[in-house]
Amino acid sequence: MTSNQRRPLIAGNWKMNLDLAGAKALVAGIQEAASRADGVETVIAPPFTSLAVVAQAVKGTKIRCASQNVHWAENGAFTGECAAASLKELGVESAIIGHSERRQHFGETDKSVHDRLGAALKAGLLPIVCIGESLDEREAQETWRVLETQMKGALEGFAPTDLSVLVIAYEPVWAIGTGKVATPAQAQEAHLFIRKKVASLYSEELATGLRILYGGSVKPDNVDELMSQPDVDGALVGGASLKADGFSRIIGFQVPAAS
Repeated sequence: MTSNQRRPLIAGNWKMNLDLAGAKALVAGIQEAASRADGVETVIAPPFTSLAVVAQAVKGTKIRCASQNVHWAENGAFTGECAAASLKELGVESAIIGHSERRQHFGETDKSVHDRLGAALKAGLLPIVCIGESLDEREAQETWRVLETQMKGALEGFAPTDLSVLVIAYEPVWAIGTGKVATPAQAQEAHLFIRKKVASLYSEELATGLRILYGGSVKPDNVDELMSQPDVDGALVGGASLKADGFSRIIGFQVPAAS
C-alpha cells in the first residue's frame, strides 16, 4: 500500500476513443466514485478532440483533466502537436508523456520525453512520465537497463525541486492491451527499482515522495492486489477506464487491512 506521504493516483487514459457525447456520459458516470474516494486523486485523459468538453465537465469536481501528450515548444510550425499553454487555457491540469504507444508508433524518444517534461513542468502541468520494457527486452533480461536508460534520458538536467510533482508510470509494454498483467510481485519489484534509482540519481527525499503508477491491463478484479504493494502508488488505466462502472471500482480500490 502506498506510503502515507504519497497520495494514490488513478489515471484513465482513454486513448483514441469516445465521441463528445460518450465523453460527457463517462465523466458523469465516474463523478460519484471520485467524490467518495477520499485521499485518492482521479485523473482522466481524453483524446484532444474532447479535452475542452471534458475539462469543462470536471470543473468543480474531484476529477482532473489530462492531455495524452504535450509539445516542448511554446508555439511554431509543429503540425499535429499542442503547446502546454494552449492546454492550460482549456483547463487541462496534467499531461501523459512518453506513453509506450507514442514511443512505438510515433517515434517518441527519451530526448523528446525529456523536452516535453520540461514544457509541462514550466507550465505547471502535472507530468505523468511513462517508462517500461517490451517483451523482448524482458526476456533478454534487460528490464533494469531499459528502465534506467529511459529514466536518465527523461530526467537528465532537472533539479530535484523541479521534479517534486513528477509522477512516473511503469508500463510493462508486454502487458498493455494483451490481457497479460505483471504479477503484484513483478510490479512491486519494478517500482522498488525505480524508487531506488531515483534516490541514487537525485535524493532519498525525492524518491520517498515520488508517486509511481502501474500501467498494464489494470482491471477491477486485480487493482486491489496491485495497490496492496508498498511501492505501487496508483494505476494508469487503459481499456478499463472507458466503462464507468469498472473505472469507478478501480477508483474505489480496497486494500486489505494488514493482519
